[in-house]
Amino acid sequence: MQLTETRLTESHRPTLDQALEAIRTRAYWSPHPEHPKAYGESAPADGLAAFEALRSTRFELDQPGTDGWTGGEVSPYGIELGIEYPHADPEVLLPAMRAGTAAWREAGPKLRALVCLEILARISARTHEFAQAVMHTSGQAFMMAFQAGGPHAQDRGLEAVAHAYAEQTRVPEAADWSKPQGKRDPLKLRKSFTAAGRGVALVIGCNTFPTWNGYPGLFASLATGNPVLVKPHPRAVLPLALTVRTAREVLAEAGFDPNLVCLAAERPGEGIAKALALRPEIKIIDYTGSTAFGEWLEANARQAQVYTEKAGVNTVVIDSTDDYRGMLSNLAFSLSLYSGQMCTTPQNLLIPRDGIATEAGPVPYDRVVADLAAAVGGLLGDDSRANALLGALVNPEVRSRLEGASELGEVALSSREIANPEFPDAVVRTPVIVKLDGGKADPDAVYLSECFGPVSFAVVVDSTAGALELLRRTIRDKGAMTVGAYTTSPEVERAVEEVCLEESAQLSLNLTGGVYVNQTAAFSDFHGSGGNPAANAALCDGAFVAGRFRVIEVRRQA
Repeated sequence: MQLTETRLTESHRPTLDQALEAIRTRAYWSPHPEHPKAYGESAPADGLAAFEALRSTRFELDQPGTDGWTGGEVSPYGIELGIEYPHADPEVLLPAMRAGTAAWREAGPKLRALVCLEILARISARTHEFAQAVMHTSGQAFMMAFQAGGPHAQDRGLEAVAHAYAEQTRVPEAADWSKPQGKRDPLKLRKSFTAAGRGVALVIGCNTFPTWNGYPGLFASLATGNPVLVKPHPRAVLPLALTVRTAREVLAEAGFDPNLVCLAAERPGEGIAKALALRPEIKIIDYTGSTAFGEWLEANARQAQVYTEKAGVNTVVIDSTDDYRGMLSNLAFSLSLYSGQMCTTPQNLLIPRDGIATEAGPVPYDRVVADLAAAVGGLLGDDSRANALLGALVNPEVRSRLEGASELGEVALSSREIANPEFPDAVVRTPVIVKLDGGKADPDAVYLSECFGPVSFAVVVDSTAGALELLRRTIRDKGAMTVGAYTTSPEVERAVEEVCLEESAQLSLNLTGGVYVNQTAAFSDFHGSGGNPAANAALCDGAFVAGRFRVIEVRRQA
């Protein structure tokens, strides 16, 4: 079936226009339903069946340069996927990817955007299948895998397309230029302006959020005219392989070279990301993962525009509240969601030594910590509810950090093991809270490094002023994807806001309801700021897309 520009316009131009309006107003909007029932009565069973049909098969992509097969994904829930993916020779694959660039460039910003929206629409129609793929590669519980790996990821991809379209169309496609010369005839030129991609874009996927973190860069690069090579995390290949297959199908149906989007799966221990990142064909890199490799990319992949999201130390300042129970409940959920395996999960809770003011009077530090521990324990007291919130630990390294947390300080909340009746081999653990003293300026303090996973530190400080100084130092030296604060004082609120403005960190104030510091909404919230060491880019703003293309001018004598 051929996808014509007319058909794509009829199907997707209204959605593109709504997305453009949403990024302008920053109001709530999403075209992708969050509820599983919205996809049809048979969708859950169909999605599960589609996922099961993929297991123990070869994932055919028909892309050039295939020199073998590789795989080995094992679900954090304890089942082997048994899927083999094509392994590509970059000497063959990369030239093939560049072959279709001219036609993709000539398509222009609008048609590229509409093709991207068709890809997203087809992914959306298979959200239940993608949810199973995300669940069994990341360890997210099903509902989170469904929402974060499905509609929320699709929203972030669409948001990137909207920003890409807006940035590319700031300049007209053509202009007549005339400069008066007094008594002489004016100088006249006919000028054309073309948004041209930089070259092949490399997306280096992560284990925990393969689609949510992968889609912004993938669709930003594709919409701005660049071929995209997707290098998934070896433990989370399937969600991005499904994405690549869908993109290739749509590109071919729209009359473009399907090799504009390809997959680079790696053999066990091969570590191809570093070699690919240094190739001269690679002009754009999107990476989510460790600080060490992110900084290596920034320092060494000099031929490429590099966008990184690395590690940070997310902090919450607790000064005072007029809803003590609401605060505890909100924090308990934030610490528990997906076993703290989110780049936005709070780690350090800074609490004054003399305690905090509440609507019921002052509460000392030890009581605040004990009450928070009780709130987490109450939230996760029912094993069924706990499994639905926690998911499974994504890898052995997270489990090791969790089990070693008791050696770091006084344990205020111990972790407990939870059985998952559906998946007996899943490793499910509740969070641990450790009490630490932040009163001494120790550059090697354990709370000044990211402890990824369900480990948080209740850090006692001498005062709120001391908390703000520690917050500033933490953001400046270690970075933060999120900052939270609780206060009833206008002066403290202004002071926290000033720290975040000066150090470039996204701030959430006094959250006590159903919005949490570790959640962000596409089209409205910025994920990261790009202004502190945790990330050099924000999802998603104009800066995230503008460097992916250049406007090339051709002048002709009129």
